[in-house]
Amino acid sequence: PLPTAPAAAPLCSGARGEAEAAGGDGAMLRHLARKLRASGPVTVAEYMREALTNPGQGYYTRRGGVGESGDFITSPEISQVFGELIGIWYISEWMAMGKPSTFQLVELGPGRGTLTEDILRVFKQLSSVLSKCDVSVHLVEVSPKLSEIQAAMLTGGKVQPNPEDESAYMKGISKTGIPIFWYRDIQDVPAGYSFYLAHEFFDALPIHKFQRTEKGWREVLVDIDPEVPDQLRFVLSPSRTPAAQNFIQPEERRDHVEVCPEAGVIVQRLASRIEKDGGAALVADYGHDGTKTDTFRGFRNHKLHDVLSAPGTADLTADVDFSYLRKMAQGKTATLGPIKQREFLKNMGIDLRLQVLLQNSGDTATREQLLHSYDMLMNPEKMGDCFNFFALLPHHRLVHPDKKDKAESKSPLPPVDGFNELLLK
Repeated sequence: PLPTAPAAAPLCSGARGEAEAAGGDGAMLRHLARKLRASGPVTVAEYMREALTNPGQGYYTRRGGVGESGDFITSPEISQVFGELIGIWYISEWMAMGKPSTFQLVELGPGRGTLTEDILRVFKQLSSVLSKCDVSVHLVEVSPKLSEIQAAMLTGGKVQPNPEDESAYMKGISKTGIPIFWYRDIQDVPAGYSFYLAHEFFDALPIHKFQRTEKGWREVLVDIDPEVPDQLRFVLSPSRTPAAQNFIQPEERRDHVEVCPEAGVIVQRLASRIEKDGGAALVADYGHDGTKTDTFRGFRNHKLHDVLSAPGTADLTADVDFSYLRKMAQGKTATLGPIKQREFLKNMGIDLRLQVLLQNSGDTATREQLLHSYDMLMNPEKMGDCFNFFALLPHHRLVHPDKKDKAESKSPLPPVDGFNELLLK
């Protein structure tokens, strides 16, 4: 069981510990230790926010370790097929919705830009279909380092920083001739018919953690360990925190719960935008449907890393609770999923795409690479089962507005690709 934090912050003059031994220069740990000694324990959310996005020492702001050399590898890094199938999903939804004349692709946290590049390749291949449509790409990215990498990959470096009279902080033209804009917040993205994409975005947002005790719900906090200078530990709040009052649902059955309020706010915004302007949102991430408890973990050099050691040097993440996202859509949109990645990709035709690529590849090495990446994406033991797809769609996409009166007269709605089992909640 976790110790309970003292009601008041303890006054102690802990010696400056050996943070350096923990890897990195220890600056972030020293910064946190000073803060904790001065003002007492912080929420896990505040700890995550500091460790990941602190302007000077945060993991994403300094590094952003995606890819082979980084701390984690994402599906688009593994295979181009992944992004191509997602590109096809957007085009098929755009067609099912009657081919509107504008098409904004909005990606939240685009990583290195690999996924966007794969989607743009599909858009180029299907340019005859999209010819009368005004297509643009809008990337929501807080990391200056990653936005530079994205710009180099997508535009070949043809970008213009701080465009005038625009909410974007940078803009450019993709190698395929499509305008791309960069923003720090989803609120800055212009309104209009949009398709949203959040791939491994929600899992990095700060979570609050709660533990059920004899005295009711208590929040899990991060504090300095009084026994070991400059070592962090988890403690329980002495009383019920405002977060525990606001975020725990009365019907909660679990004993340990993680809640990500920021994800809730973003889903509310997406749902409001889709309800008002049309479009759809596709969320792909590892997560669960309100069943898991403690999923907070760290990754460094592709290995699990203790979340409290050497903050700022590892990626911190928690599984997405899709049942919470569904609740936060508040009925403004319909929701589909979550369904497992391997089901979604199978429904999207990954097997056929693999066959075509295998037939067209000349050498054994390429074929082996294709089979290996297919296995990574689809194998239930690898990414096939732990990653899920979840979508927000306008209600009319799934139910005809006048269905009740004359069901026969309406043509049937095309099924939503990828989600062949329509889980209508």
